[in-house]
Amino acid sequence: MRADRYGPCRGLSGFGRVAAHDRAGHPGGQWRHHLLSGFPCPPCRAGRHGGEALKNRTALVTGGAGGIGKAIGVALKRDGWDVVLTDLSDNLESAAAEIGADFRHGNVTDREAMRAMVESCDRLGALVNCAGIATLTPFLEMDLAVWQRIMEVNLNAPLHLSQLAARRMAELGGGAIVNITSISGLRAGALRTAYGTSKAALIHLTRQMALELAPLGIRCNGVAPGPVDTELTRGHYDEAARNEYLRAIPQDRFSSTEDIAEAVAFLCSDRAASITGQNLAVDGGYSSAGLGVPTAQGMYHQA
Repeated sequence: MRADRYGPCRGLSGFGRVAAHDRAGHPGGQWRHHLLSGFPCPPCRAGRHGGEALKNRTALVTGGAGGIGKAIGVALKRDGWDVVLTDLSDNLESAAAEIGADFRHGNVTDREAMRAMVESCDRLGALVNCAGIATLTPFLEMDLAVWQRIMEVNLNAPLHLSQLAARRMAELGGGAIVNITSISGLRAGALRTAYGTSKAALIHLTRQMALELAPLGIRCNGVAPGPVDTELTRGHYDEAARNEYLRAIPQDRFSSTEDIAEAVAFLCSDRAASITGQNLAVDGGYSSAGLGVPTAQGMYHQA
């Protein structure tokens, strides 16, 4: 699979291919990393140059039945992706119908089912690993079986799915993988021993993927939600707990599912062509703040 078999890459090597792509009407630097390594860029692979390299490609979103996953599906569909949602929830079919997406019922820990799902996506250009689980358990009471279950869903499943998807994307010249991490992977939180550790590991896995998959034209990034306003969190946090969070968020509000989805859609798009190996916190400043948030919040609201 060598770049000199395609379009203006033909018969050229190294920087000659980069220059040819510059002349062909799209930024050579955008695909420099895999042009130099001998892999074709998506436009060459498709026999065209210019325009959006990932147009008419499929985006697979795990955990897509509701909340953040569904919002991501909406944003990707709006951006022109053919969206496939997967989830265990009974709400999956209605969620997919609402946004005009395809759907596949499946458990992300079922390796054979995930292999078949990825193989069914003919033009896979993006994978969003959004499925996840959590429990709130004191450290001294953490049961090993619960720990292993959380690691299986939050870490092992994204690893396996990303391996499958990357092989598929490489055949098409590249793509994008976004892992939904968490600010719990950036800073410790009470009762989040297993969940926070799984997300911290996922953040590092994202960087490792970015390093090794760059030569294949595959970008890998994470999006780390902070406190998000969803039906689940509205039922989970009472008013006192919500107010405690708000006092620690400089923007003085929970993020919306749309906030998270917009970050994911951007990272899946060609607009993020030079962004890989990053973990973007979408949290209203929560992970950046220390002492004095209530003071700062009140500075411009005094009578």
